[in-house]
Amino acid sequence: MPYWQELFSTGYRDSSGNLNVTSSQSAAIVSILSAGTFFGALGAAPMGDMIGRRWGLIASTHVFILGVILQTAATAIPIFLAGRFFAGLGVGLISALIPLYQSETAPRWIRGSIVGAYQLSITIGLLLASIVNNSTQHRNDTGSYRIPIAIQFAWALILIGGMLILPDTPRYMVKKGDIEGAARALGRLRRLPADNPAVREELAEIGANHEYELSLGKSTYLDCFKGNLLKRLLTGCGLQALQQLTGINFIFYYGTQFFKNSGFSNSFTISLITNCVNVGSTFPGLWAIEKWGRRPVLFWGAVGMCVSQFIVAILGTTTTGQDAVGKIVVHNEPAQKAAIAFICTYIFFFAATWGPSAWVVTGEIFPLKIRAKSLSMTTATNWLLNWAIAYSTPYLVDYGPGNANLQSKIFFIWGGCCFLCISFVYFMIYETKGLTLEQVDELYAEVSSARLSKNWTPTITFREIQQEKAKDAHVETTSQSA
Repeated sequence: MPYWQELFSTGYRDSSGNLNVTSSQSAAIVSILSAGTFFGALGAAPMGDMIGRRWGLIASTHVFILGVILQTAATAIPIFLAGRFFAGLGVGLISALIPLYQSETAPRWIRGSIVGAYQLSITIGLLLASIVNNSTQHRNDTGSYRIPIAIQFAWALILIGGMLILPDTPRYMVKKGDIEGAARALGRLRRLPADNPAVREELAEIGANHEYELSLGKSTYLDCFKGNLLKRLLTGCGLQALQQLTGINFIFYYGTQFFKNSGFSNSFTISLITNCVNVGSTFPGLWAIEKWGRRPVLFWGAVGMCVSQFIVAILGTTTTGQDAVGKIVVHNEPAQKAAIAFICTYIFFFAATWGPSAWVVTGEIFPLKIRAKSLSMTTATNWLLNWAIAYSTPYLVDYGPGNANLQSKIFFIWGGCCFLCISFVYFMIYETKGLTLEQVDELYAEVSSARLSKNWTPTITFREIQQEKAKDAHVETTSQSA
């Protein structure tokens, strides 16, 4: 956006003699959003537990709106930075609370698809942003940046309107002791009367699970680091970290420049292709996660990404070179086009597997008493790695003093991380397809190895456990009376 660069410039001129922001200013503008998302994700737990998942989302969206207002009104870097921070804070809060809300309200047989739709919304947003930015970037007025930023108001208002219509999660209401409210909310979500036997049965299991957790004592952040809860936290944080380390945001942060180096000059076409592949490939992922389960989807997705990344690295390294000033010289254009095809193949594997599945798994592996706390930490991990990759990519890839100048070799790093993903899934990811959130607790309590989880079936409900406890207590009281 040339107009934005001139307006926000503090007098610096780039190599072409045009007014622009400095590299440090650009880095600050990019990174402060990620800083906001990191702290926002960490703040989602106390907000979600204090005022609820529903009102937490509404409040978070207002924080985001504040950031949008500041960015839209800004004509200088300081106000723009403040707007970016508050927008990031809101996004961080929302990104932790939405999967939490989805996982606590969705029926178990379609929970994976519903939570995975969160990733679908992200991909659609990226595509729409690409189209809007291309449509306004050549405007010679403030509309060049104010229109793309102000459009975000629409999505914020849609989210607020939707949450005002929807109820809070039944599990949160049970946690707060509002059993009748939980019954009404669950009935509304299942489109059944609150006194329907199916609603009462599901609610009884949720309540029994919560009572069982309460019998173990109140929850604190320290509880997240104890016993198999630590194992689950490491699984969630590791999954979110590896999702970023697959290199997906390298494509969307730096892919345009990479494709240009490969001989493509129309950056919008490049961005449109990668975003369309990203959106289109997410749909089969929503089907696959319920058809095949979490472990197979994540495992074979990692295999596909790993192979694609190594092919891109080999093709790019062996068919390109650099001249004396660092300009890429392409020796074999068909090979470079093949490399781009494999980048699109990689995006397909990511969007159909790790994109939605990482959010699904982290949304369903934690017990109710620490779910908000743990989800906030796993989401913060995602944003922390997101920032690290966005910040470090130019230094890793670009030519210049002090830079690693890896160019296509960067795909060896992403491919290596995808290889780690394969091992991580095999040893750490439990199969939770078709289980209620309460049965997932039982799974982790009874099965010590993730490899054995796919053959596990629930044998007893938490309601039956509570009934047995009550029976034992009654027998003990009777014996003492006698």
